[in-house]
This record gives sequence, structure tokens and C-alpha cells, in this order.
Amino acid sequence: MARAIWTGVITFGLVSVPVGLFTATQDHTVHFHQLQRGTSDRIRNRRVNERTGKEVGPDDIVKGYEVSEGEYVVVEPEELDEIAPGRSRTLDITDFVDLDRIEPAYFGRTYYLAPRGKEYLKVYELLRTALAQSGKVGVATFVMGNRQYLTALRAEERVLLLQTLHWADEVRDPVEELPELPSDRVGRGKELDMALRLVDALSGDWEPARYRDTYQEKVRELVRAKAEGEEVAVAEEAPAATNVVDLMEVLRGSLEQADDTGGKRSSTSRRKAAAPSRRARPKPSEREELRELSKAELYQRAGEQNIAGRSKMSHRQLVDALGGGAGGSGRGTGGRRKKKTTAA
Repeated sequence: MARAIWTGVITFGLVSVPVGLFTATQDHTVHFHQLQRGTSDRIRNRRVNERTGKEVGPDDIVKGYEVSEGEYVVVEPEELDEIAPGRSRTLDITDFVDLDRIEPAYFGRTYYLAPRGKEYLKVYELLRTALAQSGKVGVATFVMGNRQYLTALRAEERVLLLQTLHWADEVRDPVEELPELPSDRVGRGKELDMALRLVDALSGDWEPARYRDTYQEKVRELVRAKAEGEEVAVAEEAPAATNVVDLMEVLRGSLEQADDTGGKRSSTSRRKAAAPSRRARPKPSEREELRELSKAELYQRAGEQNIAGRSKMSHRQLVDALGGGAGGSGRGTGGRRKKKTTAA
């Protein structure tokens, strides 16, 4: 059971709802320790006095604001608590606005809000339903960890979400910050028509479980391969930028490729095309799809299907192995492929 990282009360008008705040996401990044090269000795970060070089304990560390060179105003933690707005631990909704009126750049982290007891379920659901049916989000502020947050309170199925928002002075103006931006006259005519057709051909339903962090998978595979003394598959270079002169030709080729692979297909059919059955030889279009993949992508698929000797195969051999061609049996250890499961 998750633990609340903050507790307080949502207020809107004269209505109040005691709630707890819970993190909505978790990190799956591969984390490394720092070691001294050539040893297994861990490197530790320590807080030391800059002048004496001696380590300082956490209880002896205070916050200081530099008012002039070498001169600081020291602020104690309890002093920050005393002056912080929202000392009563309230999440105060001041406005209700349309969600699509908030620019994406303003959104930060996402949290879940839950009622702090069965007796508050009714008023919690009342607020959630009101937000859902109105299509509005509640703009609110609250204080957590000596910091005030601007937030958007929004309704999802059965739960209230809290998304932190950046303050207006934290969001940069792209026109002022970015060196080059297109004019509104660029991207019209036949090129736009072709691009819209390509978008339509590649469109499908939003199924988040279909997407994976392939970079983290490759990091884990790198660690595993090095630990077992195997060869590490190297990723191919990034594709070159599209030449504006050849834009129409590139768009046309992309559209033909999308049509060859089934155009507007469901995610399930895409997965089946990407991993053909071991009993049926792939169709020519499917073999072409394999040839278009990089060696690193082919190596990843070979790993998923438990194809033996994949680390020593060339790009062509990986294509043959995955496609059941002459260059490889497409089978893994023991003559069987590893069964690959897909989300329902």
C-alpha cells in the first residue's frame, strides 16, 4: 500500500475534502554506483566544511542566503514553516478553467489524490464528477517541502489527479529563446496533403502498454552481456536529415511503406506483423520491414525470441534468423523460440 507524501484539505467555496497526495509514477531507470576505475571501491559524496575540510552532520547544516560576498542571512527550517503560505495545509482551488487552455509547457509532475477516510468518499466523488462533467480543471496552490506549488486538479475515472504547473515566469517564450522557427507560410500545398495522409495511415488507438523504454532495455542488455562476457551489439548511426529538395519523394516513400505494412492497423496487428509466427514464413513485405530495422533493433528482437548466436550475427544474418531464411533457423536454444506475450 502506497504512503501519502502530503496530507491536507481541498477547499472550493465552503466545501472541504481531506485528502492524501500520492505519487502517480515510478522510476524504472537503471541506476549505477560510482566506483574508482580499476577497483570495486564505491565513491561517496560527503558534506564538508569548505574552510576546514571536515565533514559536517545534517543537524549542523542550515540554509544561508548570500546578501553580499561572504555575508549570509541564515534561515532556520522552522522559520520557513512559519512564513509559508498555507500553513493550515490546504489545497485551495481559486479558479476552474478549461483543460485545453493550459499550454503543455506548464505541466510538471502528476500525483493521485485520495480521500482520507470512507466518510469523505461522497464529497470527494462529488468534486470528481463535477470536474468530469464540466470538462474543467481546478487551479489550486499548496505548500509542500517549503515550496509553494501551482497545480491543476483534474478528474479521471474514479480518481482525482493533481498535476503541478510551472509559474508563468518559469516558462520560456519559444520565439525569444529558439534560434529558428518556421513561418506560417511553410508547410502548405502538396507536401502538407501528403504529410496528412501519412499521419492518417499511421494513426491508431492510444495504448500505453504498447510502448516500451527500449533504451533502458538496451542498458540492461549491455550490463548482462558484459557480465557474461558476450559481444555487445552497437547501435547504428542516426538517420541523416531530410533534404528539402527531396521532401515530396521522402513523403511518398514513407506513405508507400506505411501502406505496405497495412496502413491504419490496430496495435495488435502491428505486433503480429513485427513478430511472425514460427510456423509461417514471413511475407515479402514483412522481410522488407525487417531489413529496414537497424542492427540494434534486430538484435533486440532476436533476444526476445531467444535466437542463439545472435551476438555474432551480421545485419543480414539477423534478418534471416528472424525471418526463418537460409542464414539462420530463427530458433533459439533447444530449437524453440521463446514465447512472446503481448498485452491483451
